[in-house]
Formats: sequence, structure tokens, C-alpha cells
Amino acid sequence: MPVIYFSSGFLIAFLFPRLPIILITRGKGFNTAFPAHPEPIPLSPKLTQRVLHMRMIYWMGFVVAIIPLVFGLVSIKWGNSAFGFGLWLSSGWYILSRLQTFVGGQQPPWTLAMAQRLQLAMDEASSETKCCSDPLLTWETMQVSCTTCSKTLDEMPRPDLGRKRVDGFFTGGLRLILSDGYPIISGTSENKSAIDDSEE
Repeated sequence: MPVIYFSSGFLIAFLFPRLPIILITRGKGFNTAFPAHPEPIPLSPKLTQRVLHMRMIYWMGFVVAIIPLVFGLVSIKWGNSAFGFGLWLSSGWYILSRLQTFVGGQQPPWTLAMAQRLQLAMDEASSETKCCSDPLLTWETMQVSCTTCSKTLDEMPRPDLGRKRVDGFFTGGLRLILSDGYPIISGTSENKSAIDDSEE
């Protein structure tokens, strides 16, 4: 029974802080401006805003994780210690994994630098140095490119952007939990030009 209680607490605390990123962005009304997953997304101010929204919801999970952490400590002291330890261990690990970003760890899947790079690509498409006479920029799986002339403007892999996935809610949710929102295939150029959010 202690193993069952511990596993239950661990699983609850594992899923709880990830619920905002799975539930908030999957509604139909939240995705009317974007084509269905996994189609390329045209660059627009709404896409830049979506990246910033995903970044905000990502850090919201950090705050949400405090709830099972507190309940775990309370349960250890006054309730079922195995269940409480599962809550505390899982949520504590989640919080530590988020904090490592500020000491040189892996960047979040959505950053301010990503939004800036999208904006720079849009600015370039409307400048005198644009890639062709009628540029139409889209964010594909592995890069930002021009549909008109097929030129690659930025080799930036596309993370999950909150669209309802074609493989359904449960399978898509499981895939999102396993990838944590990161692109399944990451490019090296993204790591070279990423800006540390801790320096903002």
C-alpha cells in the first residue's frame, strides 16, 4: 500500500503543473487564427503573441507546482506520509528542473528570443533586403522559410504552439508531456543564438 500511495502522489504532482499547458491552449477559440496541426504557420503578430503566451503559461506551471509541494509537506506531517512524499518529490523535482534554466541549463521551449527572431524575420520580409518580390513566410517544423521562393530565413525548430493535435487529446497530451513542449528534433542554430531569459 505505501508503494501505491507514493506512486499516486508522484503521478498527481507530475501531471498537475503540466495541466495549464495542455488544457488552456487546446480550445477551438484559442486557435482560430492558426491552421490545423501540423501544418506550417504563417508568420504574423498573432504568432509572435502565441509564443509569448506559451512562455507565460510555461512559467505558470512553476507556480502551480507549489500547490502539490505544500500539500505533500502537510501530508507528510499530518496525513499519509507515503502519498505526501510522492507529491513532494515529484513537484520538488519539477521546480528544480525549471530553476536550472537560470544557472545555465536548457532553455524553455518558448522564449523571448524566439519571439524576437520571428519578428526579425517579418521585418526583413518587409524591408528592401527581402528574399523575393512577394514573400510569404511560414514557420515549418524545422525552420522559418518563404513559401514563395523556398528560402530559409531562420533555422529554428518549431515547438508545440498549443494547437489541437491530429492524434487526439489523450495521445497528443501524452506526446506533449513526454516532449515538454520542445521540438522533437532540435537544430544546433537555435542553441547558438538563444538569449538567456534570466538576463532579461
